[in-house]
Order: sequence, then structure tokens, then C-alpha cells
Amino acid sequence: MNEIWQMDVKTAFLDGFIEEEIYMDQPEGFTNIRFDEVIRGYDFVKNDFDPYVYKKVSGSFVLFLVLYVDDILLIGNDIKMLGDTKSWLSTQFSMKDLGEASYILGIKIFRDRSKRMLGITQNSYVEKVLKRFKMEHSKRGFLLMRHGVKLSKKQSPKTDEELKRMLDIPYASAIGSIKYAEQCTRPDIAYALSVMNRYPACAGEAHWRVFLNT
Repeated sequence: MNEIWQMDVKTAFLDGFIEEEIYMDQPEGFTNIRFDEVIRGYDFVKNDFDPYVYKKVSGSFVLFLVLYVDDILLIGNDIKMLGDTKSWLSTQFSMKDLGEASYILGIKIFRDRSKRMLGITQNSYVEKVLKRFKMEHSKRGFLLMRHGVKLSKKQSPKTDEELKRMLDIPYASAIGSIKYAEQCTRPDIAYALSVMNRYPACAGEAHWRVFLNT
């Protein structure tokens, strides 16, 4: 896979057909019925585990379509196949062609064609999180498993003064904010976060120092 393009369905929620006036609450598991029917009609097959991921295979060419609300990522190894799919989608829906994908859901997509490399990063998202918690100057790359640091409940606040200081520190919120990056682009910090996440209600200054340096 060396190409990844992006499209957007204009006012996607208005593209569904309706034969009568109805009023309803959206049920759990409600899916994009019309889009699903249309994309299957173009020989795409829905993923068994993720209903918003589709795949089309033609000989040695493979194309993945990833749908998030009204945003579409097309990922494939043949430019003609990508172009044909974009053109076909535009005949079915009012589409906006965004060209090569560069940013989606807080994730930056970068490429180096000379090295045949395609990657993702969340540097901007992480920087925003650091600024939100006033951590711009914290150290980077200090992972528990690499330095043998151990955390336990014994490091929880022992005095009223320390407890008061920790009440002003958004420990649980900070971990939750970084969790998104861990799930998307930073699996290397998964263990460190899982350990620190054991103490959301009793975190001490030692726990916070480790987080600041993760």
C-alpha cells in the first residue's frame, strides 16, 4: 500500500431516501444503510469486525475504504483503481475531493515517496495536551519498562498537605487525554499508562512525576 487519499460526503445525512414522513429516535447500532448498499454494489466487501471498513480486490490490486461519519479514506496500491472509485462515489453522492489525505481525527498522515514510506503521527495533538496541562517543558521518552521505575499504593499521599496538593492536579484527566494517542499511534506507552491508570483516585506526587516524564 503506497497511496492513501481522502474524500468527504457533502451533507451526508441528507443523502438517504425516504418515502414517508417519520419520527424516530436513532436506535443503538444504527448504520449507514444507503451508503452500505451503494458501496456493496460497487463490489466492496464489508469487514466482519468493523462495519465501517470495506475492501475491494481486483487481481493484485487492493483498495480499502474507511468511513467515519461523512469522512472517507481510500487506501490502495493502484492509482487508477483509486481514481475510478472516487469518480464513481461522486456519481452517487455529492462529494468533496480533498486530494491526498494529510489529516484526520487529530492524526497527521505523512509520506516519503522516495523511501516508499507512509506513516502517521499525533505530534500536534500531544502538544495541545501538554499545553493544556502545562507540561510543555516535561521530559520525553521516560518509560517505566525501560528504567525500572515501580509504582504502588505506598506512594499515595500520606499527609493532608500532600493530599491537598494532589487534589489540584488533574491526574486522571491527563492520563485520559494521552490515552487517545496511545490507542492510535503510540502503543509503546500502553504499558506505562496502564500502570499509572491503576491509581486515579489515590495518585501521589511520585505517580505524577512519572507521568510528567512519560
